[in-house]
This record gives sequence, structure tokens and C-alpha cells, in this order.
Amino acid sequence: MTYRVCFVCTGNICRSPMAESVFRARVAEAGLDGLVEVDSAGTDGWHEGEGADPRTVTVLRENGYDAGHTARRFDPSWFARLDAVIALDSGHLGALRRLAPTQRDADKVRLLRSYDPDAGDDLDVPDPYYGGADGFDACLEMVEAASTGLLAAVREQVEGRAA
Repeated sequence: MTYRVCFVCTGNICRSPMAESVFRARVAEAGLDGLVEVDSAGTDGWHEGEGADPRTVTVLRENGYDAGHTARRFDPSWFARLDAVIALDSGHLGALRRLAPTQRDADKVRLLRSYDPDAGDDLDVPDPYYGGADGFDACLEMVEAASTGLLAAVREQVEGRAA
């Protein structure tokens, strides 16, 4: 049975597609690509149908990640098929939990940086959209750091299903 993860930010053009690309690469490296499905969405539909922000594309490509992406808006009906909904900041966390049709669905929502033991108390990945390239680099660093812990958690769930 496939384990499904969806990363969510506001417009689905910066943070969540970056997290999707990085995590998909980690899943493939771990040999789990046939067992884990990774995608992303936005809490708002401002950029539906558009590609990722060019700065996101640049940072991903410079660091060896796939940058193909089309923005879409998160639909609450997806909770039924998703195992984990990963929010990029606390505003997304609250919005997603309010959208969740059941408490069980709300419990699927976690902050990405909660998987990074070195993140400290601030678990938000700052929105790089209104800044320069350095914000996108910082975003990638945070996403990569948290992806290690998230992969361990997902691997545990996937292996638990197989047992």
C-alpha cells in the first residue's frame, strides 16, 4: 500500500514545491520510491496552473533536484487518501487543520521543521517570495535538514505496514 505525503504552503510556488522535490529525491535514494508518493499544494489558489517561482527552480537545479512543477490548491477531500500533510509554517498548519473534515485528518498535519531536531522553537520555514536568492537558499537548507527526520518517520510507517 502506497504511503502518501503532501507538502503545503500558501501559493504552491516556493516552499512546498521545494520540499516536494527534495523529499522525492530522498525517497528515491532510500529505495522507497515505489512505496511513497510525494506531491504538494497551496492553501490558496492564486498560482494554480503556474510553474514554480523561477528562484525556486534555480535553487533546486543548482543543487541537483528536479524542478518540474505545476501549482495547485489543496482540496480537503484529499485528506481521505493522504497519510501525512506537511505544513511549511504555522499559518498553513492552522489553515489545514481547520479544513480537515475529522480529528483523525487534522492529526495528519504536521510542521515540516518538527522533523528537524536542531530546529529549535521556531518551526516555520520563512516565505522567501518577497526577498532575494539568499532566502531561497535558506529555505532549501531548512527543507533538507527536516527531510532526514521526515524520511525516518515515513520509513517507519511504511515498514510497519509491510510487517
